[in-house]
Amino acid sequence: MKLYQNEISSATSRVRIALALKGLTAEALPVTILGENSESRQAGYRSVNPQGLVPALLTDSGVLLTQSLAIVEYLDEIKPEPRLLPDTAEGRALARSIALAIAAEIHALLPPRIGLHLKTAFQADADAIAAWSRHWVGEGMGAVETMIAGRRQGAFVVGDRPSIADIFLFPQAISARRLGLDLTQWPNIAEIVAKLEAIPAFHENAPAPRK
Repeated sequence: MKLYQNEISSATSRVRIALALKGLTAEALPVTILGENSESRQAGYRSVNPQGLVPALLTDSGVLLTQSLAIVEYLDEIKPEPRLLPDTAEGRALARSIALAIAAEIHALLPPRIGLHLKTAFQADADAIAAWSRHWVGEGMGAVETMIAGRRQGAFVVGDRPSIADIFLFPQAISARRLGLDLTQWPNIAEIVAKLEAIPAFHENAPAPRK
C-alpha cells in the first residue's frame, strides 16, 4: 500500500494511527499542503485525488481510497483485529458520530486551503486566521465533550478499547492544544487524550507541528 500524506495533517494522522494499531505498513508518499504553490493544489496530485486532499491510500490492488474515515474503515475490514469499531450497533453509531463531528464539523473549517481563502478573499492576517481556528475548534470540541460525557462507559470514548472515535479525537485534541486551547476545560476529552498519549500507535503518529 502507498499513503499520500503530510505529517502536519490531522487527517493523515488518523490513518497512520489506524495502520499502527493494525500492524500494517504503507509506503509514505509526502505531499506538501501549505501555500498557493503546494503540491496538493497542482494538476499532478489532482490527477491522483481530484479533491487535492491528504490522505489518500493506494491499495495493494491499485485502487485509490480517499477520505480518512473511509480509509480507516477499509483497514478495519481487511484486518479485523484489533477491531476499531465497538461491538454493538449503538456503539458503532456513537463512534462514527464522534468521528464525523470532528471530521465534518470541526476539521472541515481548518485545513490550509481554508486559511488561504480567508487570506486572499477577506484579507485575514495570521492572527485572524488563528482566531477563526480557535473559535471553531472550541465550539466543536465543547459539543464533542458533551456527546462523550452523556454516553461514556469505559476508559476511552466508547468502551475500554480505542475505536475510530479515539482515532479522530486524538489528532484534533493535539491540534487544539497547539492552538492554545486548554484541554482541561473538556474533562472527558482531556482524560481520554492522556490515556491515548501513553499508547505508541497514537503518540508516535500525532500530527507534526506546523513550522
